[in-house]
Amino acid sequence: MPFNLAQPVTDAAPLPPRLQWLEADQTCAALWRSERGGAPPKRVVLADDTLTADSAYRHACAGTALLWRGDFHNARQLLQAIARRIDQVPKRKRVKAAQPIPITEAFNLHRQAQAQRARTLGMLLVELDASYHVALRRAPDVSVACAEAWGEGQTEGEHSVVSLRELLGVTSAHEWRRVGVEIAALGEAPNNRIHPHYGVFSPVRGEYIGLVATAHLPKAPKGQSSITAFDIGTGTGVLAAVLVQRGVSQVVATELEPRALLCARENVARLGLHDQISVVQADLFPPGLASLIVCNPPWLPARPSSPLERAVYDENGQMLKGFLAGLAEHLAPGGEGWLILSNLAELLGMRTRDDLLAAFGQHGLRVVSRIDAKPQHPKANDTTDALHQARAQEVTSLWRLAVQKPDPAAGPAHEAAAD
Repeated sequence: MPFNLAQPVTDAAPLPPRLQWLEADQTCAALWRSERGGAPPKRVVLADDTLTADSAYRHACAGTALLWRGDFHNARQLLQAIARRIDQVPKRKRVKAAQPIPITEAFNLHRQAQAQRARTLGMLLVELDASYHVALRRAPDVSVACAEAWGEGQTEGEHSVVSLRELLGVTSAHEWRRVGVEIAALGEAPNNRIHPHYGVFSPVRGEYIGLVATAHLPKAPKGQSSITAFDIGTGTGVLAAVLVQRGVSQVVATELEPRALLCARENVARLGLHDQISVVQADLFPPGLASLIVCNPPWLPARPSSPLERAVYDENGQMLKGFLAGLAEHLAPGGEGWLILSNLAELLGMRTRDDLLAAFGQHGLRVVSRIDAKPQHPKANDTTDALHQARAQEVTSLWRLAVQKPDPAAGPAHEAAAD
């Protein structure tokens, strides 16, 4: 099939955005799907199995999208070939890369490279019909996965176009959702799995779950046998479920994102915990007081480049600041706030330990104790990773915080020794 150059999109389309291209001497259009919210490519060519990987790479680097009309499996192989070309470091850059650079600069360069990599890989596109079917040879049925991620249906009769990379992410998320993630702290199988949804952070890093599963619970209020808890920004609902497993009688789990709300509610129902856990839509705190308030905010105070990054990046650390600002007024007498935070931001020069401790004191909080855990994820031991210098030193901590005692002589919050 010859390559057909699409007509440039001259005017920004109204919501939802649309992609236009020229095919068989006709102007075609379809809804444009982008989780990052990026604009549709302005230049599109039709591509099939005759396209070489080198040509595809040159088109993608130049910002020209490739709308695939060949075999689906060949498209996947082509995407992998483009990725290999992106990841090949030219010899002239290897020497430069061998020279040590400040870790903050390395982090910024890493993010820039990852963003450019995502843009380039996102230039290989596939078309979906109104029922989320892909009309390509050997294409899998992705309709269920797409419906889970984007909703049950599109505008009647409307086709859409999405990058193959994003579509593969949707189908991968569907498998995570179908199979679930085994959580040892939830007890024995089969009732120990959390099923993450597309766009919701999967609980694959177990150190923060282990911290919540082992930290000393605050004492129950006088006359009560158990405590109530808030789980702020619950995500999949995993920490709320762990708290119930530990004997917490009632948990109010809050979440703002619609996808995460649905995910948490489904997981609570799967685990049969709807009598103990209430999942409510709220920006941080629900009304009332609790003896334990848990929060695992995004760890890095930087701007997310897509909704999928919001679990890791939070511009200016707004969620962390909001949690600390409101914690004291929502704690019941004798209660504790558990802040789960990696020190990666400190290692990357984005926040200092003194800044964190000062924020505790500013909001009338004191450190009861701190429990640390070393991450076990593969990148911590990957010496080729651009951020290995920081990842090798990373520690995830659970800070047990309480309201400062009304002692006029008391100084600012101090860092207690780790448990």
